[in-house]
Amino acid sequence: MMSPDQDRGNSFSVPEALGQSEAFIEFQEQISKVAPIDRPVLILGERGTGKELAASRIHFLSRRWSKPLVTLNCSALTPGLIGSELFGHEKGAFTGAASRKAGRFEKAAEGTLFLDEIGAIPMEVQEKILRAVEYGSFERVGSSDSVVVDVRIVAATNADLEGMALSGEFKQDLLDRLSFEVIYVPPLRNRKEDILMLARHFAGRMAYELGWGDIPKISGSAVKALEAYPWPGNIRELKNVIERAVYKSSSHKIEDISFNPFTSPFGDDFKNRGQGGARVTSGVQKAEPEEPGETTGDFADIVNQAFKKPFKEAMGDLERTLLSRALKDCRYNQRSAAKTLGLSYDQLRGLLKKHRV
Repeated sequence: MMSPDQDRGNSFSVPEALGQSEAFIEFQEQISKVAPIDRPVLILGERGTGKELAASRIHFLSRRWSKPLVTLNCSALTPGLIGSELFGHEKGAFTGAASRKAGRFEKAAEGTLFLDEIGAIPMEVQEKILRAVEYGSFERVGSSDSVVVDVRIVAATNADLEGMALSGEFKQDLLDRLSFEVIYVPPLRNRKEDILMLARHFAGRMAYELGWGDIPKISGSAVKALEAYPWPGNIRELKNVIERAVYKSSSHKIEDISFNPFTSPFGDDFKNRGQGGARVTSGVQKAEPEEPGETTGDFADIVNQAFKKPFKEAMGDLERTLLSRALKDCRYNQRSAAKTLGLSYDQLRGLLKKHRV
């Protein structure tokens, strides 16, 4: 897997893309078709699907393949540092700027700049990116001199950029410029035919790391479990699950699959009570507090109680209850809870923030 915040140069090697499913093949065909077109590309996909791998393939299948591929994980930097990291700065531009520094745009000259998690970029920096994309020029932080550069932008995110643009959180003009082509990375649950192939690939790599002579075999029951699992963490999660299963196996055969490493051997109480253990007063153990926003009783009781309250307060109670129960049923996986409620991920996050759930 590639590090999303590392500069890429000519020595960078293209990781292998594995898959035989129809969704994967169509996705690769999209990449092959758009790669030679010297226009911005926006890659959308869930976490762990391999958006950075798609960006690298676009670069190495383009006419810019011999030039640098430079990446920046926009969510890994504070808003105040992103502008300096992208456009560079002059000596004395701010405290600690002891010398001139070239930004990622300059380092990617004649090559490709991959902006991962572009939804995390603040508005004032989006304006500068828009100018750089439209006119091929920008100013370093602390300078009024224009720097001309030829760079292709490939951006990626798992955020709802359309929704962010409508709410004013993302610049619509920049979204229009970046979305010459929008490519959706298929989630692993839509690539059922690829799960076993990827699992064997990761198992073989882990076995090699452990110094084993043979590639571990995967039992039929383990295969069924792998193919039935929804994979909210996609390929990254599959890699962790398989590597964990390999190193724990004693016979070089994967029989048991542990999907959740946080399942406590001491039961749910251990997780819920935390490190301090159960709180006991006068020899009587207190009941655990309700989860924020959760209402006791069955749904009919909740509805009956709602009629005794003002409309807005009642609707708030119902929303909090639905959110809490969906999260609990989905083991606090927010994307799964959003799907259960028929909401987008960003809609769910907005409601959680609204109700402080």
